[in-house]
Amino acid sequence: MANMILLGTRKGAIIFDRIFNQVNSSWRPRPIAHAGIPVCYAARDPRDGTLWASLDHGHWGPKLSRSRDGGVTWTDISSLKYPEGARYIVKYLPTPDFNPDSPTAVTEYADASVLKIWNIAFGNANQPNKLYAGTVPGGLFVSNDNGDSWELNRPLWNHESRGGDLFAGDATSENQWNGTPASVDYGVFEPGIHSIIVNPTNPDHLYVAVSTAGIIETTDGGQSWKARNKGMLMDYLPNPESEWGHDPHFVSMCAEQPEHLWQQNHCGVFYSDNGAQQWKKVSMPDVGVNFGFPIVADAKDGRTAWVVPARADSERMAIDGSLFVARTTDGGQEWQIFRNGLPQENAYDIVLRHALDASGDYLCFGSTTGNVYFSDDRGETWQCLANHLPPIYSVRFG
Repeated sequence: MANMILLGTRKGAIIFDRIFNQVNSSWRPRPIAHAGIPVCYAARDPRDGTLWASLDHGHWGPKLSRSRDGGVTWTDISSLKYPEGARYIVKYLPTPDFNPDSPTAVTEYADASVLKIWNIAFGNANQPNKLYAGTVPGGLFVSNDNGDSWELNRPLWNHESRGGDLFAGDATSENQWNGTPASVDYGVFEPGIHSIIVNPTNPDHLYVAVSTAGIIETTDGGQSWKARNKGMLMDYLPNPESEWGHDPHFVSMCAEQPEHLWQQNHCGVFYSDNGAQQWKKVSMPDVGVNFGFPIVADAKDGRTAWVVPARADSERMAIDGSLFVARTTDGGQEWQIFRNGLPQENAYDIVLRHALDASGDYLCFGSTTGNVYFSDDRGETWQCLANHLPPIYSVRFG
């Protein structure tokens, strides 16, 4: 079982350590690290124990920070940079008075710079120095030297679904990567990569999830990419079954059965048991399982997953003022609802896409209202580990 919980929060990184005594164990927080600096994401590399944090400096811009002594000390490393000539097609937030997809809209280009490092992922066990990072505006960066240097994955950046090779000139195909509201705080409305899923049995097999575009797969180590959105539905587009334009909020893979994937999507919960070749909507709105941000798959049983549902869109808060966790053990045919230990009135918590994690029988999630909840029985009962923390962006066991 894990002995560490890492939180990325609005005002720094917080580590909880598991403390043992003669009877049981408890969780104790350390003093905050990177105090005052937003930490978009924090995680522990299972291969060598290095801790990583994505910092969102308001003045200095995004940076990565790492700790090789368990979080005692941290070192900022060189920030990710787009190569010269990297461009993208500008997207604008749709408004009643402006349709960016109208026939008269002019294609506008912008030079790419890293606005946010949204996610960090670790390579396969036999790739000890490989790391991945997903950014706004929609770039996948790869490091082969444990973060000392980074390179943009150009086949994905130059994919025909986002206009082709803009290093070489203007677009040669339609840009079908739409913006995400999560990028508006950075003064843009551009797509972002928030989920990077590495197949533990095949180092050349990865998925990325793009808000807003969908799920994209490579089986050759990033040399080529294909959409994997069949079966997904978008209730906000004229063609709900379109190949592109989907808004996955997070994607999770079963480590021991990697053909099983789960996603919490803007339009519901989706499940695949064949490596994302086909998705099936498994929402159950009658019990509140539909909209939300995070999802986590069980590491051993691909048919088991957990979500923390919420009210949709402008009413993004706990449903009817009560907080609950839902679990399925049969691929989404049925969902169990667990409320024991969670607030059932006057609760306005939202759990963001990276703020739920599982390790064995342990689960933990944190909310934007600064509450942290922990379960040691697979989500059936919960205890509160902390209140009054800064808004929580990510939760990961270490």
